[in-house]
Amino acid sequence: MTAIVTGISGQDGYYMARLLRRRGIAVVGLTSRRTEMASIQQEFSDDPGIAVESFDYSNPGNFEELVERVRPRLVFNFAAQATGQGMFDDPFGMARLNGCFVLDILEAIRRVDPTISFCQASSAEMYGDVFETPQSETTPFRPISPYGAAKTYAHNLVAIYRSAYAMNCRAAILFNHESPRRGIAFVTRKVARSAAAISLGLQSELTLGSLDIQRDWGYAPEYAEAMFLMATASQPNDYVLATGRLSSIREVCEICFGSVGLDYREYVRLDERLRRPVETLSVRGDARRILQDLGWEARTSLVQVLQEMVESDLASLRIGR
Repeated sequence: MTAIVTGISGQDGYYMARLLRRRGIAVVGLTSRRTEMASIQQEFSDDPGIAVESFDYSNPGNFEELVERVRPRLVFNFAAQATGQGMFDDPFGMARLNGCFVLDILEAIRRVDPTISFCQASSAEMYGDVFETPQSETTPFRPISPYGAAKTYAHNLVAIYRSAYAMNCRAAILFNHESPRRGIAFVTRKVARSAAAISLGLQSELTLGSLDIQRDWGYAPEYAEAMFLMATASQPNDYVLATGRLSSIREVCEICFGSVGLDYREYVRLDERLRRPVETLSVRGDARRILQDLGWEARTSLVQVLQEMVESDLASLRIGR
């Protein structure tokens, strides 16, 4: 069995590729980062069952050609343009990659083999201007950013193709999920790395836009497990993946700096210019449906996740030193 994993150079693509290999499934991983191909291929060089390919997501015909050649049984889409702060950066690029590329995938699967199992990585950013908490699979989407709007478009397409063509497709509504592989532009990684760097004398302070924003933060490897369960389930359904717990950026700072024996209040500065134009509030997920149907629930605490991230950054910074 073979699976296609888009965005393999990112956090979620990496963990999904490793999970698939543990289950004996060959992986064709796609990345648009041509300048980083050598390092990405080197990262997976320990496993000949993972083939990394450079891919142009902007050409609608490319994915159909790939599906024709690979004939996968599973497709996971993690290709997306976003940063933690930059939900408004490059709205045209987000519309193309985060939205229209999913249409490319669905059309390719429909044309080549509609029985292929497809799992889309949707986002809690689709809820946007929330009016009920926690959010579930039935909570209406009211996105407030180009990123959230593009993800909503893609999410709706999955439901449309599942209904219109009886296709084997589903979407995971992913709430925030972190790991040592999280990009530095995201606040949890920014705080973890800064705490490590400050403790080693490599940095003097950390500047953030706010300490009061709250999110439902989970553990990325567990969310990959949930998406695999979804993709291999007998019935294609959409599910919320979340912990059901809210934590603030202030708590993230307390945990990260506390893990290296520091008081974050001595090092964290605030700058209003770093805040998003519009901020989603009270984004907390209700993941009871996937627990009931597939037996999945988040297990790793935010303290464990952040401590792992800080330890990883300490190790990498010491090597770089």
